[in-house]
Amino acid sequence: MSNKITAAITAVGAYVPEYRLTNKELETMVDTNDEWIKTRTGVEERRILKGENMGVSEMGAPAVKELCKKRGIDPSEIDCLICCTVTPDMSFPATANIICYKIGAVNAFGFDLSAACSGFLFGVTTGAAFIESGRYNKVVVVGTDKMSAIVDYTDRTTCVLFGDAAGAILLEPNEEGYGVLDSLLKVDGSGEPFLHMKAGGSARPASFETVAAKEHYIYQEGPQVFKFAVKGMADISYELLERNKLTGDDIAWLVPHQANKRIIDATANRMGLSMDKVMINIQRYGNTTSATIPLCLWEWESKLKKGDLIVLSAFGGGFTWGATLIKWAYNTAIGELLAT
Repeated sequence: MSNKITAAITAVGAYVPEYRLTNKELETMVDTNDEWIKTRTGVEERRILKGENMGVSEMGAPAVKELCKKRGIDPSEIDCLICCTVTPDMSFPATANIICYKIGAVNAFGFDLSAACSGFLFGVTTGAAFIESGRYNKVVVVGTDKMSAIVDYTDRTTCVLFGDAAGAILLEPNEEGYGVLDSLLKVDGSGEPFLHMKAGGSARPASFETVAAKEHYIYQEGPQVFKFAVKGMADISYELLERNKLTGDDIAWLVPHQANKRIIDATANRMGLSMDKVMINIQRYGNTTSATIPLCLWEWESKLKKGDLIVLSAFGGGFTWGATLIKWAYNTAIGELLAT
């Protein structure tokens, strides 16, 4: 009798644009300063995708290509591609379709998933279900957002936070107990007034009025969102540990959504984790929404060891939040790819 199939991460890829928007440059654009930004958010610089007609597929495609190269597979072997984003190239077709076309994933079906900053977590859980069902063998989850496209660079409360990037993972079947072990995901639509984009959807289609009123940018009530995010991310991460009879001592790494350094600190504290077990790169990239968690996995990949228990944790607009427990499936440092 075969063992239970789990969805193991077998490769990670990412793409960050070259252009660095530093706090110093932001000081010339809006009434703020480097010290204030670093103290409140932890961000020192963020990457910005420059150029005409450059959408998130321009970042998502190279991230997936890198992942395929690392795993030694052709994009035509991908069965399904889930693109997690709130800044798609266009309303339709889905950006997943465009990425599949750009990389030559001719045998994959794909779709976009929108859950704000929790998008990647929701995508991982969805992709894992496809693998666990036995229906698919290679599922790619890519988180890619061009937040600079929806940021008002005259609004000092939001423009300091966000950047552009893409990160991707490959999920494959595993029968040795590695991969996605558990997920707790939540939504609460009563949070919609505090973090959303007012216009551009079917409720408020684009018009001269919506554009003039700057309703196509991120709208955020910072203090409210901060309060919900601290409680949401910290509580759900702790609940995930309890549900799996684990403590902070059992966890090798916390991979938190990079929204705000203070939110990350609160989550680690609630889980009883020392900060040397927490992946933090917000200072270099800011909040890249769906890309933050895979971007961390990409940067820390060489430090992850086969068998490491890691917790992914996120909180997003509208509100969405969750935590996922993963048992890492391979050692990168010694060039081994041991997942089946």
